[in-house]
Amino acid sequence: MKNPKTKDVARTAPAGLGQASKAKPKPRTARRRSLYSSDEIREIFRRFAVQRPEPKGELEHVNAFTLLVAVVLSAQATDAGVNKATRALFAIADTPRKMLALGEETVGQHIRTIGLWRNKAKNVIALSEALIRDHGGEVPDDRDLLVELPGVGRKTANVVLNMAFGHHTMAVDTHILRIGNRIGLAPGKTPDQVEALLVKIIPDEFMRHAHHWLILHGRYVCKARKPDCWRCVIADICKSPEKSTSEPAPLVPLDDIDPIEVAEAEVAAQ
Repeated sequence: MKNPKTKDVARTAPAGLGQASKAKPKPRTARRRSLYSSDEIREIFRRFAVQRPEPKGELEHVNAFTLLVAVVLSAQATDAGVNKATRALFAIADTPRKMLALGEETVGQHIRTIGLWRNKAKNVIALSEALIRDHGGEVPDDRDLLVELPGVGRKTANVVLNMAFGHHTMAVDTHILRIGNRIGLAPGKTPDQVEALLVKIIPDEFMRHAHHWLILHGRYVCKARKPDCWRCVIADICKSPEKSTSEPAPLVPLDDIDPIEVAEAEVAAQ
């Protein structure tokens, strides 16, 4: 005779004891990797080094403090716009004490052509106070200390550490974030992910100028709307599906390029 409880026992038996669990395993997070070999990465940055042996940031400054202020002001603003606003300001206030003496209202009048200028004027005064109070009026050579200053985030800290103190940092802006993903050099959803991968894969001998090379490449060649692949010195190495040519541009220092020839080439490419 069939045991009437058999079905009930089977229904209530713990998963794994005679029944396969229906729980799906959690998907593994995809490991982000560069599309390029170490030799290809080295060659990319070797060419950037030939093209721009001593790249310079485009924010005008006279010391670490004015650099810090300029980078803080550059958020959601162009470098050209920041330079125009800060030339007169830095001529009279190139130290935290001088800046603090001007006061928030006067600083604001100098930078009112920059977006979010009221809030930025407050931050400039507040960070000047913090530098005087906590660091003897000097810009600290330390990321953790820099990001504690008003208006200073990780990207700003990385720029200052690189340009003012020579640290091998990678400040990921919109240009570098775009290039990292567009060409597959350092795929990542966030600036921090792209930064971590770039720092890992770029040879140390190139790290001093790497962030400037990538920014300038993104600003003038691998542009957001449409890349000028005909001007790209790494077109043959590039793995972007968007690229329009595999013929690299001549590998010469940019100072050796005739600006008239560049202008004519730009017209021809339109």
